[in-house]
Amino acid sequence: MSEIFIVSQNIRNFCIIAHIDHGKSTLADRLLDFTGSVSDREKQDQLLDDMDLERERGITIKSHAVQMDYDTGGEKFVLNLIDTPGHVDFSYEVSRAIAACEGALLVVDAAQSIQAQTISNLYLAVDNDLEIIPVVNKIDLPSANTEVVVDEIVSLIGCKPEEVILASAKTGEGIENIIKGIIDRVPAPEGTLDAPLQALIFDSVFNPYRGIETYFKVVNGKLSKGDRVRFMSTGKDYGAEEVGTLKLSQVPKKEILTGDVGYLITGIKDAKDVKVGDTITLADDKAVGAIEGFEEVKPMVFAGIYPVDTDDYEDLRSSMEKLQLNDASLVFSPESSAALGFGFRCGFLGMLHLEIIQERLQREFNMSVITTVPNVSYKAYVNKDPSKEIQVNNPSDLPDPSSLNRVEEPFIDATIITKSEFVGNVLTLCIEKRGEIINQRYLTTERVELNFKLPLAEIVFDFYDRLKSISKGYASFDYTPTGFVASKLVRLDILLNGKPVDALSSLIHFDNAQRMGRKMCEKLKELIPRQQFDIPVQAAIGAKIISRETIKAYRKDVTAKLYGGDVTRKRKLLEKQKKGKKKMRMVGSVEIPQQAFMAVLKIND
Repeated sequence: MSEIFIVSQNIRNFCIIAHIDHGKSTLADRLLDFTGSVSDREKQDQLLDDMDLERERGITIKSHAVQMDYDTGGEKFVLNLIDTPGHVDFSYEVSRAIAACEGALLVVDAAQSIQAQTISNLYLAVDNDLEIIPVVNKIDLPSANTEVVVDEIVSLIGCKPEEVILASAKTGEGIENIIKGIIDRVPAPEGTLDAPLQALIFDSVFNPYRGIETYFKVVNGKLSKGDRVRFMSTGKDYGAEEVGTLKLSQVPKKEILTGDVGYLITGIKDAKDVKVGDTITLADDKAVGAIEGFEEVKPMVFAGIYPVDTDDYEDLRSSMEKLQLNDASLVFSPESSAALGFGFRCGFLGMLHLEIIQERLQREFNMSVITTVPNVSYKAYVNKDPSKEIQVNNPSDLPDPSSLNRVEEPFIDATIITKSEFVGNVLTLCIEKRGEIINQRYLTTERVELNFKLPLAEIVFDFYDRLKSISKGYASFDYTPTGFVASKLVRLDILLNGKPVDALSSLIHFDNAQRMGRKMCEKLKELIPRQQFDIPVQAAIGAKIISRETIKAYRKDVTAKLYGGDVTRKRKLLEKQKKGKKKMRMVGSVEIPQQAFMAVLKIND
């Protein structure tokens, strides 16, 4: 049977932009149903969310690509949907999807209205010149406030009210209008079929049997099975063993033409050879240059990940490389710790991202790991050369306080959208986190947009959770980095039995050091099991101890066997026990449970 190639004029590449829980995955399910891309046997909720973790938490973690065919009654169209996550921690996934699209569905919940993350991703799409199709979802809900939400969208993107499509992904209402909107309003991909091949890699996954599967969009030229291809960032050549399109399962094809989205299997086994954002070209007919405009990943939170068993170090490295293929926003480099041995210093986009990576290492690769206290990246300057910048990703990298000129920490511009009744609570939280209010704007009589300048380190741990609890789940939050500001930061060290535990060190503001040190000591006293000797738990800044707790020893009653006689007999036995405990304390080592390393995250519970 000969294959039918669709000209690029009939291809539509689009993504869905929405905040968490605005019905994005359900809408994707309905689009697949409507276009007949999924059989009754394959139907299930959250069809594109193929990780157990995504289904359990009800969030999209990975962007997924799927191709749908649609016949308008005479003309056949190919619709390539690249599904995107909605959580602020996975904004890098969104940027990758946007780079491969010409249009975007802006989905807003009729009951919850526009949220901060929606606005952030919308600006990302506008910057990439995507055609925006506004959709108000969940119009069937009793609490839906459709007219108000339509007015908000009109004022936000400057469209006409009749351009906003009303839909319900649950009941299927409005789905046909969305499909028509995509065909009529999203432009066909631009590109030249006769030009040398240029294909943008927007994702990749590791297949243990076939090597690395690369997902790409052809910008110019065509890619055929059997072609000799070159990855421009590494300069290495490979044979295209298989090419095809991404339906619910992979469909092999002879060639993929300009504007289409597909997958490539070359048998590459080394994860370092495939980089997301790279350009694929032909080895014998090279493109002039790589495709530009792909956003570089910016890690926000750093933490150490170490194997529980030091013999598993190489297995952990291999697992991290495979995970990085599937999640290009994960950044890591080797490091060692006196307390934990060899491991990796990892960069994450936020705390949820860290949690998901830890969980995926456990589930997908069966790796038991210890995660150190997360922190952000700082800049330090010493008196000897005040202009020379020292990057501090780990508290142990901080130079000696006596030689330190200043330390600068990253600041962010935070946007919080909440109901007007919670403004007081939100202000209190942000001021407690060393924030400064920049602007306050009423979107409607009920909804307020607050802009703050905040230190990134203060929002890393519990900020998002506390914001949700004080606003009864109504506040939405988004942020953009603004640069570094000089701050009075100190390194807080935790000493167990007089020895510093580098994995529990953290860089914090001087004003919070006393409180944090005291809370850390109290928490560790609860978590570290008792030994045969007293364990002092101390918090210190430099040589100065600012807090102390003692984990009392198990004590055997050595005088139980005495049944009378002089008191000196009793004292002699207690003195002998005391010497034994002292000697034991000098040679004894303290086992620190995994919960202790994450204790700092629960410090405000």
